[in-house]
Amino acid sequence: MLINSLVLLLLFFLQGIFVIAQEEIVRKIPFLQVTPKIDGNLTEWESFAYSDGQWNLDRIKKSSWYSPKRNTLTYHPGEDSTKSDLNAIYYMAWDNQYFYFGAKVHDNQIDVEELNHQPKRWYYKDAVAWFIEAPRDTIPEKFSDGDHAFAFILDTTKPDYGAWWRHGNATESYIEEALPKSAVDFVVKEEIDGGIILEARVNLKQTLGNDNLAWEAPKIGDSYSMMIVHCDPDGGEYGGHLLIYGKGDLDSTWGEIILAAEKQTFQDEE
Repeated sequence: MLINSLVLLLLFFLQGIFVIAQEEIVRKIPFLQVTPKIDGNLTEWESFAYSDGQWNLDRIKKSSWYSPKRNTLTYHPGEDSTKSDLNAIYYMAWDNQYFYFGAKVHDNQIDVEELNHQPKRWYYKDAVAWFIEAPRDTIPEKFSDGDHAFAFILDTTKPDYGAWWRHGNATESYIEEALPKSAVDFVVKEEIDGGIILEARVNLKQTLGNDNLAWEAPKIGDSYSMMIVHCDPDGGEYGGHLLIYGKGDLDSTWGEIILAAEKQTFQDEE
């Protein structure tokens, strides 16, 4: 009995160390030496971007930021609830002008329409969003000055609300608008196996630097915060979500990222 108790205490101790280690991870986002084409083919730069493998609900349940209220999927009658209906790999990189975002998504139901559609309701549709605080600070805020969400609806028709921007400034929070066409280039493409590829780049000066006189161009070593939100309604009004590296709109819960030097160079395929 005593040995079993000691074993359990040891396991709890090790689990606590694992959670702390997860929370202290600083993710390094690589610099791209050559500008890739935004054509829905990630092979040009995916091996040079930041990515930490495939995410699904089972993996998120083992993370330090997991919340059963926020991280859920929608299951339908007769559906095998022991299997995750959504898994994805996410990619991110940067250069002097842009953030680059990519995702490879496998989902049992792509849902990009809703009865109560409004352009700003990207979170009611299948979408992937990167939440960014630039620069990172210690003040807990919800989409005020420095907070941005770049959301991409997984709709291959690319509607005019398909690339969305939630942000704040010194006087307003939760400003909702489509990303200006001059500030974004993105492609959503369906693969032969039914998967979805998202590839995008966002102009930093026109977004992070917008309405921010103190903004400076990105440089190696800059510290930002990031969370990924993957929305998966599957016919539900609000539906399911995967939250990765954070716990919600409060930016103090988002994980730290560092703008790093490149992993390695690659040859332009033009």
